[in-house]
Amino acid sequence: MTLIQELRWRGMIQDIMPGTEELLQKEQVSGYIGFDPTSDSLHIGSLVPILLLVHLQKAGHKPFALVGGATGMVGDPSGKSEERNLLSEETLAFNIAGVKKQLSHFLDFDSTNANAAELVNNYDWFKEFTFLDFIREVGKHITVNYMMAKDSVKKRLEGDTGMSFTEFTYQLVQGYDFYWLYKNKNCKLQMGGSDQWGNITTGTELVRRKAGGEAFAFTCPLITKADGGKFGKTEKGNIWLDATKTSPYQFYQFWLNASDEDAKKWIKIFTLLPIEKIEALIAAHDLAPQQRILQKELAAALTTFVHSEADLNFAIQATEILFGNATTEVLQSLNETQLLQVMEGVPTVNIVAAELTAGYDLINLLADTQIFPSKGEARKMWQGGGLSINKEKVSTEFTTVTTANLLQGKYMLVQKGKKNYYLVVAS
Repeated sequence: MTLIQELRWRGMIQDIMPGTEELLQKEQVSGYIGFDPTSDSLHIGSLVPILLLVHLQKAGHKPFALVGGATGMVGDPSGKSEERNLLSEETLAFNIAGVKKQLSHFLDFDSTNANAAELVNNYDWFKEFTFLDFIREVGKHITVNYMMAKDSVKKRLEGDTGMSFTEFTYQLVQGYDFYWLYKNKNCKLQMGGSDQWGNITTGTELVRRKAGGEAFAFTCPLITKADGGKFGKTEKGNIWLDATKTSPYQFYQFWLNASDEDAKKWIKIFTLLPIEKIEALIAAHDLAPQQRILQKELAAALTTFVHSEADLNFAIQATEILFGNATTEVLQSLNETQLLQVMEGVPTVNIVAAELTAGYDLINLLADTQIFPSKGEARKMWQGGGLSINKEKVSTEFTTVTTANLLQGKYMLVQKGKKNYYLVVAS
């Protein structure tokens, strides 16, 4: 199976220029994707372009990851309804350093290999490019009619906000990136999301008109969710690849909570699992969907790919704490950072630590913190065996809470019934 055939099977091809598949079969090809440095971390929406580069490199071709140090100062109108804020040079430099570090995790940059990945920053070739140079060297090759015909431009011009000249010229700037890489790095292929097709084809046109060469391109579909929600977004915002912005546990939970329909689509796109294994997993899932085989495999593969096997093991352990049968010992084994990651989203109640020194009556504590609306309801749950503290069922002999019941000397996990958790914080 060729690279393009596999990407088609995985659902990662939308538009493709004629001759692209033949080129990839004929020679080692250098291909690139641009990454937007508007943050110091990529998010899971960036995983598709990252994986396109990974597939390209695995097939023996040479991947280039372009970070848009220059284009980040301009803004891209594609798929957007209004102009975004422009970033300072200092902010961009900080963001680019973070993005470079993340990309190095996924691609092989060992320069001793013939198809080693390379990182390039378009600021390097634009920083001394004057406006007059640009309109003479680039602008004269592409007509206004050609630029106005792009869907991304037409949608903005037909909207209420219009489009600034800055954003109108974006496709020329991105097009010049492709031309520069073609001339200086023998880069013949550009890939990207389907919303970038207009900008990408401007690049191939510039290569043809200015260099007399032939360049190629393909795009992947924009990822959607079956329920119509925005992919990669939760109530807390983006799902980031940086563990300090989205913990490995929360990252794992995102994939674990995928619908059956999404899981069938995403396991092809977001994992590097062989086709035969994916087909076997889908068949097994269809026989017993309640076991969520696909979601577990998807979450495991992605957490390991983006973070590490140790992070995956912790995420599984953390999931067992809230949704499985984890023991008190497992809960006690967590450090404070891990504990707070697991408890993210769990309602928090506060008590004064000094009240535990002499002992705090259990029923009073449950009512005072409003974990239960009254002492009567707290007592009823306690006597009925439906109360747990730190994953251990509380018997009627347990009547007083002390500092000995705190995790990390500060926290206590109270569970009423099967699924209602509260994190008590003593300070």
